Amino acid sequence: MRIAVTGAFGYSGRYITARLLAAGHEVITLTNSLQRANPFGERVAAFPFHFDEPNMVRDSLRGVDTLINTYWVRFDHRLFTHRQAVENTKVLFSAAKDAGVRRIIHVSITNPDSNSDLPYFRGKGELESHLRSQGLSYCILRPTVLFGKEDVLINNIAWSLRHLPLIGVFGSGNYKLQPIYVDDLARAAVEKLAGNADEVVEAIGPETFTYRELVSSVARAIGVRRPIISVSPWLGYWGCRLVGLLVGDLVITREEIRGLMEGRLYVDAPPLGNVKLTEWMDRHRNTLGRHYTSEMARRIDRVAGYRSN
Repeated sequence: MRIAVTGAFGYSGRYITARLLAAGHEVITLTNSLQRANPFGERVAAFPFHFDEPNMVRDSLRGVDTLINTYWVRFDHRLFTHRQAVENTKVLFSAAKDAGVRRIIHVSITNPDSNSDLPYFRGKGELESHLRSQGLSYCILRPTVLFGKEDVLINNIAWSLRHLPLIGVFGSGNYKLQPIYVDDLARAAVEKLAGNADEVVEAIGPETFTYRELVSSVARAIGVRRPIISVSPWLGYWGCRLVGLLVGDLVITREEIRGLMEGRLYVDAPPLGNVKLTEWMDRHRNTLGRHYTSEMARRIDRVAGYRSN
C-alpha cells in the first residue's frame, strides 16, 4: 500500500516508517523538517505540511491508502501551541478525507479528555472526537511514555541521576506509568493497516511503575545511587526550571506535573508492548543518560537529526 506517515524523520515516525518499508509498502512523509537528513533516502518522498494551504495537503495525500499520524507538540511555546496543533491536525484529517484516504491511524495519549483543563489531554480528546466524525476508518493508539534510543524522559532521568547529588519526585511519587518501547508502538501501527474496524487501543508496555519506582529502576540500571526525596509540585517545578536554564530546555511544565500526579499515564488494560523497560535499560546502561536530550532543541532545530542516547 501507499502509506503517509507524519514525521518520518523524527522519533516514533522513523520507527513506523522503517517497519513499513521492511514490509514492502510505499511510504511518503509530511514534515516540518524538510532540511533534516532523510535516513531513508529516495525510498521516502517528503512533503511540507502546508497547514495554511489545505489543498496542498490534500494533493500530497492523493493515492494514499492510510495516513499514520504522529504529529503533536509536547507543550505550549511562543513558536507552537497545543491549540495550533489541534487545528493543524483537523486540517490534516479533512485533507486526508478529501484526498480519498481510506483509513487513519492516529497516535493519541492515555486518558484523553476534551473537558480537561490540561491542554495536552484536552487537545487529544478533541482530536479523537473529530477523527470519529470524519466517517473514515480509524484506529486510535493511546501510548503513555515512549522509550527507545532517542528517548527524552527516561534518558533525562538517567542524566539527572548521573549529574545531580539527589533527585526529587513530585509529592509521594506513587502515581503510575506504563512505558512502551517505541518499536512496539511502531509494530502495532503497521499491524493496524489492514481491515476497516474502528478501534481504540491502549498502547501500554508490559511493566507498570510508580514514578518513584521508575526513578529507582533507572538508578539501578545505570549503577548510580542517589537519594530520592519527595518534594512539593511547586518546588519540583522550580527545581526543574533551574536545571532547564542550565541545559537550555523546558524540562517539564506545571501541566505535565499535574497530568502525572492525576494518574493520566496509567490505564487498567492488557499490555500491547512486549519489550520490558527494565531489560532494555540493562542493555543500554552504558549509554543511557550520558548526554542530556533537549526537547526544545528538537522543536527549534529542524536540520539536525535526532541523536541516539
